[in-house]
Amino acid sequence: MMISLSRRSLLQTAFALSLPLPARLLAAEAWTTIPAAPFVTVETAQGKVRGGTCRGALAFKGIPYAGSVSGAGRFRPAPPPPNWTGVRDAMRLGPPAIQKEKSVYGQDEPPSDENCLVLNVWTPSVEDGRKRPVMFYCHGGGFVTGSAGSVAQDGSRLAAQQDVVVVASNHRLGLMGYLTLDEPGTANAGMQDIVAALRWVQANIEAFGGDPGNVTIFGESGGGAKVATLMAMPQAAGLFQKAGIQSGAWPRRIPKEVAAETTAQVLHALKIPADRTDLLSKVPVQRLLALQLAWEKRKAPDSLMHAAGSDAAVPGHFGPVVDGTVLPVHPFDPAAPQLSAEIPLMIGNNRDEATFNNREKPETFSLTGAALKARLKREFGDHGAALEAAYRKAMPSAGPSDLYIAIATARQFGNDTALVAGLKSAQPAPVFAYRYDYASNYPIAGTTATLRAGHATDIGATFGNIDIPGLQGDGPGLAEASRNLGALWASFARDGVPSAPGVPEWPRYETQTRPTMLISSECQVERDPDAAVRAAWRGV
Repeated sequence: MMISLSRRSLLQTAFALSLPLPARLLAAEAWTTIPAAPFVTVETAQGKVRGGTCRGALAFKGIPYAGSVSGAGRFRPAPPPPNWTGVRDAMRLGPPAIQKEKSVYGQDEPPSDENCLVLNVWTPSVEDGRKRPVMFYCHGGGFVTGSAGSVAQDGSRLAAQQDVVVVASNHRLGLMGYLTLDEPGTANAGMQDIVAALRWVQANIEAFGGDPGNVTIFGESGGGAKVATLMAMPQAAGLFQKAGIQSGAWPRRIPKEVAAETTAQVLHALKIPADRTDLLSKVPVQRLLALQLAWEKRKAPDSLMHAAGSDAAVPGHFGPVVDGTVLPVHPFDPAAPQLSAEIPLMIGNNRDEATFNNREKPETFSLTGAALKARLKREFGDHGAALEAAYRKAMPSAGPSDLYIAIATARQFGNDTALVAGLKSAQPAPVFAYRYDYASNYPIAGTTATLRAGHATDIGATFGNIDIPGLQGDGPGLAEASRNLGALWASFARDGVPSAPGVPEWPRYETQTRPTMLISSECQVERDPDAAVRAAWRGV
């Protein structure tokens, strides 16, 4: 059957994000992400899978890409996927990784499980003999929450509208994914899981209408940080041809010595001798999760340290570790990874990222001038006054709250986006920098403010899922912004140069003029949009 289709500083809470979709929205009746008839069967290297039709495309969900990682396999690289006989049903999501409750947002998604190494595939057709670009998505949630099943990032519409194959995987998170044992090659199990999923793509995606020689890895927030990490991992070399980082351009990861201290603290808390790490396989997984969550809870909510974002990470965080083998270097410090010198990069962030991070601090949206000065003094010390002066000059009509959101957005996302884009632009492959400007009308509880172009408001738009209620809102111009964003990502995946009908030509990024595409219902190129405030950040 064939279907045809028309960083340094980083708030911990800002990094460990997953798209927060209220449970009531999952009860909507106007849409569904669950495949239905007509059904289709595809033969993979491990056995046959049966998928169905969903939102204009074919969807195959919960396909195992690796074997068991429980028991003796815990904290170690995953074994190859199992084989099966007969036809395996691939109509429902597989289990997400072990994590805190209410942090995944898939429709009919099962409970989290230690054996979570499954992926989803969305494709326009499996029978027309074509080889389409493959867009491999890394979900957000930092390195501690999230899944490939979030309805906002369902790949059906993107596959159908842009004629691409979309893949998204679950992988180990938190303590389960990043506890570092003193055994070569065992570090970064969660990142090694993603590599295993990319290897599955190489072996199987042609059967789903995809081109294994044209794979783009991309992801938002923590997913973007996963992409940057993959760019520096020898295991991942050759498994992708392009990369995209959405609001996740943090240059550094956890130093090896910090990870070692975290492991020592875990063993101490569990009363396990340092030379008996084998006993970790017998600890109930919920006890390990409880330990992780207890450590997270004792961190200050406005801490400026985070495993994947700071250059002075402290023990007790979980994320990729620069172990010297699996991850030899920090992804973008002091330079872009040589491994990915020939990989084109599309990178950007949203204009008002910090509205999302402050949504549970309603006072942020009614700041007085005095309150703004006090907050900047608290967060930046003596540099706060200089930052305020620079932003007041650059944004003369902005009130105190808008000034704070702009400053916090630059600190948490914008500055590192420019840093990473600049480092990568020194290499042969092109870099394309963007800023997503569409202003969502999604309300912020307890205020009269909306998210505007806040963190994660671009996810539903990227995937064309604007009919599913979410952070993108439902305001005028959303359909056009979504069409532009999806087309730009898909064209980049297709040939390495982002373009879309009605969108001006997008120049490659360089640090002299810093051309940046401003993406919304209408798009335009602006040269160095942060020029007026850049000097103020140099001393911070």
